[in-house]
Amino acid sequence: MSERPNIYEPSDIQTREELEGYTAHRAGLGAQAGGERLGMSLWILPPGQAAYPYHFHLVEEEMLVVLEGTPTLRTPEGTRVLYRGEVVSFAANAEGAHQLLNDTGTEARFLSISTVDATDICVYPDTNKISAGERRVGGGGVRHIFRIEDAVGYYDGMEPR
Repeated sequence: MSERPNIYEPSDIQTREELEGYTAHRAGLGAQAGGERLGMSLWILPPGQAAYPYHFHLVEEEMLVVLEGTPTLRTPEGTRVLYRGEVVSFAANAEGAHQLLNDTGTEARFLSISTVDATDICVYPDTNKISAGERRVGGGGVRHIFRIEDAVGYYDGMEPR
């Protein structure tokens, strides 16, 4: 264990604010604690923001624990408000699609716990995109995002032998 991460006093918080409406702060506590196959992040979600786009994974399973605030959870069943202490899980398939939004006037905080594999496929139903990615301990790796309609055939571009 290289650090002593703390959910109440997080260090190394990364802020993502590339697109208005999707500003979030995240501390990778699992990696800080030395986790290799199990990840945990503290998310701090300002009012009026979404943590990430609506998506589901094909490899990673996720679980979420609400620490503060009342974020809104969007799933294939619709939307509902989550409350402090509530725990929800997301399967590694289309039924596990989810998005966390903060439609309140106060900050929301939650822990996201997930299995971590060397590779993952993520599908974004709202924008018809798919990502293929590699995760490395300590960060980095290959990650590409494509529109599903741009898919090509297995032999596309190949020449006969």
